Amino acid sequence: MSAAAEPRDRATRRADALAMLASAEIDVWVATASPGGAPHLVPLSLAWVEGRAVIAVEERSITARNVADQRVARLAVGPTRDVVLLDVELERTVGVDADAELGAGYAAQADWDPRGLAGYVFLVLRPSRVQAWREANELRGRVLMREGEWLP
Repeated sequence: MSAAAEPRDRATRRADALAMLASAEIDVWVATASPGGAPHLVPLSLAWVEGRAVIAVEERSITARNVADQRVARLAVGPTRDVVLLDVELERTVGVDADAELGAGYAAQADWDPRGLAGYVFLVLRPSRVQAWREANELRGRVLMREGEWLP
């Protein structure tokens, strides 16, 4: 096994994390919990639109219900050795045809376009905490955002 690269500084990690979030056809693991605490984890397509994570789901899905009930979720993007974790809060739920700009932004980045599909909504999720690291040597300083504010 090769030696790990030098740890990135916070500014580089933030730039790398934002580039990953804005990349085309990026997938995200979405972790939610029911009001009773039952965990639920699904892979979905992600769009990063104006500093928000946007996912498209069926309005009656477990993910949509859990996020609506709990108002929070945890997202994971990237492979094990280049991960970005986001703790997010529900900002709003939007029908996929109700906001043309949001729909266009989602479709331009995601690998599919849910517009026109009955029963689908966008969940617009505001990050409250963002962490990023590659190897164990980057565990220190992995928090890039706290309480919705990017750290200097």
